[in-house]
Amino acid sequence: MSTRRGRIILAPPLIYLIFVALTWLLARLVPLPIAENQWTRYLGWGLIDLGILLAAWSALALAQHKTTINPYRKPKRLLQSGPFRYSRNPIYLGFNLIYCGIGLLLGSWWAWIILPLLILTVDRGVIVHEETVLEHLFGDSYQRYRRRVRRWL
Repeated sequence: MSTRRGRIILAPPLIYLIFVALTWLLARLVPLPIAENQWTRYLGWGLIDLGILLAAWSALALAQHKTTINPYRKPKRLLQSGPFRYSRNPIYLGFNLIYCGIGLLLGSWWAWIILPLLILTVDRGVIVHEETVLEHLFGDSYQRYRRRVRRWL
């Protein structure tokens, strides 16, 4: 799929899986090792745990309000509570934390080097589409929410 006319390029979890695979491949082909020790492992698993908790909390909030988690479907409600009062995209923020944790466990700087490209891909390939849909569906309510809550943090 292309991003023309606001379409999503790929399902967000697939984007993250592709970047994890790319990080793993780059770490094997052109090693840029991070010092591996007990603390990098703890931090890696901690980021993964935090990311899973944030994504799960966000998914639960969407389910409780009976709106879709799927960016290809039309949302029924504009969530402004739970994790959505702090970030307009808490699930993607959680996925980024998981990705960074995996990067630490892989012991490679590549995760951090390509992180800006991952964020840009999700931002331009998914979030812009979602924001266009939300603005169309919820108008002024979404505009007020957008002014009050940041896209990421």
